Amino acid sequence: MTQPRILVVDDEPQFLRALATNLRGAGYDVETADTAKGALTAAGLNPPDAVVLDLLLPDGRGTDVCRELRTWSEAPIVVLSAVDDEPEKIAALDAGADDYVTKPFAIGELLARLRAVLRRAGPPGDPVLEVGPIRIDLEQQSVTVDGRLVHLTPREYRILRVLALNPGKLLTHRTILNDVWGPAYGSESNYLHVYVSQLRHKLEPDPSRPQYLLTEPGAGYRLVLP
Repeated sequence: MTQPRILVVDDEPQFLRALATNLRGAGYDVETADTAKGALTAAGLNPPDAVVLDLLLPDGRGTDVCRELRTWSEAPIVVLSAVDDEPEKIAALDAGADDYVTKPFAIGELLARLRAVLRRAGPPGDPVLEVGPIRIDLEQQSVTVDGRLVHLTPREYRILRVLALNPGKLLTHRTILNDVWGPAYGSESNYLHVYVSQLRHKLEPDPSRPQYLLTEPGAGYRLVLP
């Protein structure tokens, strides 16, 4: 079995070496970078399965690296924050990060969060899922409706993906938020409503009377055949 490749980005040499050693000991193939530019170059040359990214880098912000990576990569990102700064963390999540860990942290916590984001990302070679005219190619990360390619943002795609992997099953707001955004957004159901509304406008024949992406009032959503 191929080891998952992890790109670790931090500008503290001792911390970077220690973290890389621990991740290798846990069975990961590790590449390191100590600048924003180096991180983007490494990710472009040798695409990782996940990224562990410090928010404070000598030549830029980790949020900017997240935002740039999200224009061409779906690799999950766990950000590292030196201070427990909630606005900074939320900015990173909004920029495309999947989770965050505050320094100092126990290596067991980081490993658990890394396993979780890799599970959510799913293995390569995922199948094609179909719900009525909606066709979701999980390997190519593409969505079509009646054969027409539909552009989804990374967040919209992840919401649709988790619903499609659980066809007909009611997924609670918290379940979807935790899976797509991570635990920081577990109670932000209003945030989720906005994305579901956007998905309906892109996928449903009549967004005001959805046939496929259904709401269970006060509970969550499910993706079904009408």
